[in-house]
Amino acid sequence: MYWALNVKFTGEWSIHSIELEESESQTRRSSSLCVAITFRTKKDYFNGATHSRLVICDEEGKSLALVSGLGTNHWMVGIPEVARRIADMVERAKQEACIEPEMPLKSLGLSLSGCEQEATNLDLKNEMLTSFPNVAESYVVCSDTMGSVFTASPIGGMVVISGTGSNALLRNPDGSTFTCGGWGHFMGDEGSAFYISHRALKIVFDDMDNLRKSPYPIERVWQTIKQHFNIETRFDLLTHCYAKFDKPFFASLCKKLAHAADQGDELSKSLFTESGACTARSIASLVPKVQDALVKTGDLNVVCVGSVWHSWHLLKQGFEREMSQHDIPFNLKLVTITKSMAYGACYLAADAIHFKLPRNYLDNFDVMYHYRTKQKTTATTTNGHSNGSADRIPHVESVTSQA
Repeated sequence: MYWALNVKFTGEWSIHSIELEESESQTRRSSSLCVAITFRTKKDYFNGATHSRLVICDEEGKSLALVSGLGTNHWMVGIPEVARRIADMVERAKQEACIEPEMPLKSLGLSLSGCEQEATNLDLKNEMLTSFPNVAESYVVCSDTMGSVFTASPIGGMVVISGTGSNALLRNPDGSTFTCGGWGHFMGDEGSAFYISHRALKIVFDDMDNLRKSPYPIERVWQTIKQHFNIETRFDLLTHCYAKFDKPFFASLCKKLAHAADQGDELSKSLFTESGACTARSIASLVPKVQDALVKTGDLNVVCVGSVWHSWHLLKQGFEREMSQHDIPFNLKLVTITKSMAYGACYLAADAIHFKLPRNYLDNFDVMYHYRTKQKTTATTTNGHSNGSADRIPHVESVTSQA
């Protein structure tokens, strides 16, 4: 008897019990726990989520199957197509793992990009049950950010996505969740690769129009824009902005801007400084919602997801400057995941069936940066006695060692 825990970050997690035949080429022990994890991946530095991957592992973490599939955001391709892609990945993963294809999964969890609303989550669940009745007996649908949060902590935390787009989510120990951003490029995406790229174009256009002069020379950024889009004039760029708009390609300009910033271009550097400030504001907006139980250690884990975080050295100045303007009553520990973010979804799925899946959270992340707050006592003497009034002041520290 095999138990398979199938977890998707922007994909799925599911639990099912099946019988497997032993073969000469592959012999497996009975009562093994198989963990299948599917998660969003990125083609390149700033190209955004373009496909999903499903991995089946045994109880010791050994991979038994690895398959890739297309993107699974229903806002981009529609719920029926997402359901078809999920079914296709499950079928191929079963085949690779020597699992009988007609055996339905006991429970299939969908931790998907775009699944933030209960109504559409229910629509996806019903579509799977109706169109693909043999895939799973039951479903759990939730947002893709949950996998990131629970990879780093068993009780919740915060995740800040800064990739092609941006989003921030807080999960408290009692299960309550709060978000800031995640509205897409038309309504937001502040601090993201798209935001940085769009800001570069807007500053150059405004400067050339003499509408609003850039605080720094625009020549290097303009040359970078022309090279990236293979254009010569601003009119040539309009096709990429409207008729043939491709958000991942548009956002991938950010990689070249990061290179220009690393080479000392002041305008490019300012774009990343601004992005760092945007990220700090998104974190600060959720701080009032943090429950005390989440910060008993004095630290709030903030999981940093997305390729813009690769340029933390360019974001840091703006982040620190903005964060110093807010009253943060605890330390912020910015961490990067060292294992697949889908492990968090795996942990959630195991907990849901009360299975004690072995885990070591300290092995799952590195501490990238610490924003520390400490008390400064200002002594005001009255009749020889001090009435220490504490003023909270920020203290920041970069950390590169593994937590």
